[in-house]
Amino acid sequence: MIRETIVTTRSASGEPHIAPMGATVIEGGYLLQPFRPSRTLDNLVATRIAVVNFTDDVRIFAGCVVGRRMNVDVSKSVYLDCPRLSDAIANDEVTVERIEEDPHRPKIYCKTYYRDNHKRFEGMNRAKAAVLEAAVLASRLDMLTDEKVDQEMAYLAIAVEKTAGPDELEAWGWVQEAIAEHRRRRAS
Repeated sequence: MIRETIVTTRSASGEPHIAPMGATVIEGGYLLQPFRPSRTLDNLVATRIAVVNFTDDVRIFAGCVVGRRMNVDVSKSVYLDCPRLSDAIANDEVTVERIEEDPHRPKIYCKTYYRDNHKRFEGMNRAKAAVLEAAVLASRLDMLTDEKVDQEMAYLAIAVEKTAGPDELEAWGWVQEAIAEHRRRRAS
């Protein structure tokens, strides 16, 4: 099972980094597979710690994918010297146990060191799931045909139109703009 999360890391000098990532649930922790090159990968190798954050704020996912970095507050984790999302519903502090090298996507096996819950989960929202899927589409624009992207976005728009709040509408707009900009750059 893959959980869509926000992984927070820090550089060797302490600079925080925030990235959306699918975290594969494994016994005792998570398998993370950041693409090369990435700051997340560099930070995991350098510090061997991270925080897997669970949030329902889809603006963070969409903003990271389309290059609209929001001002996201981070706080100190309880045990590891790694930042966590201040407004996360929950988070798992993890340590890197082993790395399997790969030229494109190394496998980073992480053990859960500490789990923390911060606030109540308020339930599912179809628009949140739709925006998350749209952000994944936006991250793969070079791999998908325009027809496939248009088809998927049209289907996802139904959930957004029916169930979105202001945050989901904002993130949806960012993804739509990113797709349009990608097509403009490709056409010129």
